[in-house]
Amino acid sequence: MKKMISSVAAAVLMLSLFVPSMAAIETDQATELELSQSVFSMTEVRTVELSADLGEGVDLQNLEFQFGGKPLSEWQTWTSGTNYDGAPFITVIEGPALVEGTTEIAATLEFGLPYGTGDLSNRTIRTQYQQFIGDYELAMIDSESGAKAAATVEWNVYDEFKVYDELKPAIDEIFEAAEEDGDNDRYLEYQKVGETSQGRDIHFVILARDEEAVDTYLHETLPTALEDPASLIEKLEDGSMEDYQVPIWFNNIHPDEVEGVDVQVELLEKFALEEEIIFNNTEGTTEISETLNVDDVLDDAIFLYMFTSNPDGRAANTRANGEGFDLNRDNAYQTQLETQQVNEVVSQWTPLSFIDFHGYVDGFLIEPATPPHNPNFEYDLLIGNMMEQAHALGNAGIANSDLTSYFIAKEGYESGWDDMTPAYTAMYGMLHGALSHTIEVPTLSQDSYNALVGSGLGAAKYVHDNKDDLYKEQLEIFKRGVNGEDNRAVDEHLVNAAGESIGRIRDGNENFFPDYYVIPADSKTQKNVLEAYKMAEYLIRNGVEVEKTTKPTAIDGITYPKGTFIVPMHQAKRGLANAMLYEGDDVSDWDAMYDPIVVNFSDLRGFDLVEVREEGLFDGKTKEVSEVVIPTSDIQGNPPKQILENSTNDAVRVVNALLAEGKTVEVLTESIGRAEAGDYVVATNDLRPYADDYYFEAQSFGNDKNAAVEVLEQPSVAATGSAQLNFSLRQLGFELVEPENADVIVSDASAFDAQQVSGKTYVGIGTPALKAVSDSGLLPGFAFSNTGARHEGLVKATVAENLLIAGYEQQENLYVTTGSWISSVPESAAVLASFQDSDDFYIAGWWPEHEKARGQTMAFTADSGETTYTLFANDLAFRAHTEHSYRLLANSIYDAVRVEVPVETSKAKKP
Repeated sequence: MKKMISSVAAAVLMLSLFVPSMAAIETDQATELELSQSVFSMTEVRTVELSADLGEGVDLQNLEFQFGGKPLSEWQTWTSGTNYDGAPFITVIEGPALVEGTTEIAATLEFGLPYGTGDLSNRTIRTQYQQFIGDYELAMIDSESGAKAAATVEWNVYDEFKVYDELKPAIDEIFEAAEEDGDNDRYLEYQKVGETSQGRDIHFVILARDEEAVDTYLHETLPTALEDPASLIEKLEDGSMEDYQVPIWFNNIHPDEVEGVDVQVELLEKFALEEEIIFNNTEGTTEISETLNVDDVLDDAIFLYMFTSNPDGRAANTRANGEGFDLNRDNAYQTQLETQQVNEVVSQWTPLSFIDFHGYVDGFLIEPATPPHNPNFEYDLLIGNMMEQAHALGNAGIANSDLTSYFIAKEGYESGWDDMTPAYTAMYGMLHGALSHTIEVPTLSQDSYNALVGSGLGAAKYVHDNKDDLYKEQLEIFKRGVNGEDNRAVDEHLVNAAGESIGRIRDGNENFFPDYYVIPADSKTQKNVLEAYKMAEYLIRNGVEVEKTTKPTAIDGITYPKGTFIVPMHQAKRGLANAMLYEGDDVSDWDAMYDPIVVNFSDLRGFDLVEVREEGLFDGKTKEVSEVVIPTSDIQGNPPKQILENSTNDAVRVVNALLAEGKTVEVLTESIGRAEAGDYVVATNDLRPYADDYYFEAQSFGNDKNAAVEVLEQPSVAATGSAQLNFSLRQLGFELVEPENADVIVSDASAFDAQQVSGKTYVGIGTPALKAVSDSGLLPGFAFSNTGARHEGLVKATVAENLLIAGYEQQENLYVTTGSWISSVPESAAVLASFQDSDDFYIAGWWPEHEKARGQTMAFTADSGETTYTLFANDLAFRAHTEHSYRLLANSIYDAVRVEVPVETSKAKKP
């Protein structure tokens, strides 16, 4: 702790030393200092010639130079941590000297590299450099007379860098310049496409030849492409397609990979204001000059600029958003506001070319990615053009910078940079049929900025030169979807770790894709109606067609009522739908994967889903759904009490809201009639105000036999560990406190304070927490094992009868993301769940040696000393996507605050 305090104090001290005060840049009382340049960079060494006339009789020995009100000697290079105690990096390299025959004094200063390097990508440096960006006073002072010559200069990380608050003014300036140019009739449109969790605007700009081009694409070309792609393919082949444009989308999602934001401002400025853009390119080993006629390019392309989908991260200079989530892992899950809003816009536009600007890796890296590839891509149609576009990006990037080479991940790595998960931005774009690239620069520097500008121009030229061929391939993707075609040409690209083609895993079916997905929407056929509606809402938001039945329909002996959601899989975006709804793949044979791959909304969000393989089953029985409205809750009659079923996360939110209001909430401790142990009992009048805002299932608490209950007290909960755990608990309505003030500590972290958990309940999740408890020695008889902290999998689990796992079925599919299992439990422990002891217990994911977990304990609860330990090997809050497991969190927390009522009042009535 002392070290932390001293580091913070050091940072504050350095800030006070380096960041200029307002007084430091006031120059009204000084003679003007003439400068050869007034903009300085933290990533490039620059010299400045300066001169001023301080009058007669100046002794050159008494001259001092200051920057930001401090002598140059105090501007020392960074050495480590928050320490700036190296050699001075601003130095006088010539002079000061009198200009012959005058009283003017001249000198040359060198502004060096404050971090000793032109690459500021080091994460420690990245958290600090922005504090020094700003305007400073550069001064020459006669220390004897006090005479002073000064000028205001700018110091930036590189010349074009802009903090978040400078983005919109920069965009507005380009719009104003275009409007002032009487000859410029290009179409520019600014849209605020959403707000972040902290309330910042998400900026988006459309640039096109004219408004008609935008309207034609959105309202004619794109709808036809998605509904009847074959007709457009025919027009392309016979030359009758005539005038049309395709979208090129520029993107940034990690705003501390800073060039990707600023580059888009320059690309917008060039294409909005210039008649011709001249840039360098590479042809073979020869560097050539290219000229883009902008009007000609706009005859072919519409430019879309998503400057950053993470404004909160730009403001804070962090990779994560304001909730602490990496949005480049949320494009499939869409638990965060930003990805929900931005990906809805992506879906509306369905771009042809998608360029996502990133950094920083060892080398100038451009995708396509390594295998294993997601089987929901029409990979054979994408890969050829993506490889060509990758070379176009790389060639222009190195030609316009001092970078000397680039490499394509698919060719540069054997594994470990895969495109298996659609959680990444570029992979999400591929599911829309886009030629999508993550492009990674090697350094945070002016040079990388220049390379990305070149890559953006290279992308535009590639689409301009090849528009018809590229669009035809995208239309072929849509055509396969509309026709329900499972083309075997994809199979050769889908390989195992040995490099053998395994193709799409069809499990004996002729077609990898089903004909329909059925999502039941009523409580008789759906275990979680709330999540069913949310899934339909998600699919529509992402451009997937969803229908509802207009009459009851029987499937395998079960009749599903009118209003059941149907996802017809003969549609253009069927790959996107399937990527979210199918079971998933087991890729455990690979020795490296970049990130978790399981998406499977049905199991991870916890709703019933039926796969149907009967073409035409729903013909004439459905209507399309354009909007989903979550149903309200139904409270029948006016009995004194209601059973609030422990079946949705909204039920937990209501319980927490009632407890916060001081209302009484009871928990059934036994199952009786239609009521299940773990359901809640609340007063009808207390529950009724929540019926319109939350979806829950309730039934009258009748007047027959008695049922045992316990009363809930409002829990005080602390979350220690990940931002995702904190977020998930807040989603459920728990108000979080500091650990010392908590009844319950929930943790997915390795930090463990034995004294802090004494007298409390400790809920530990995943390998770090399991190891912390094991290392403490406070829970005799407990042991765990794991294969690797990044191993993950969807598994079949056997669930015990226990209030801590109330609301779940005897067999559940649960998610593990730290490759762990519990190998031994204390004698007094109650096992809550186990990995199923069957050959097929492992469903999907990347977990080498997962067979070691077969039949092992997954979760248990036990008392030891003054602490209750409830430990889970499975993940309950992974990236806020495992919402089906949220009620395990709630049950474990409420277990700590259930209070027995006196015998004479402990019986309530059976329904």
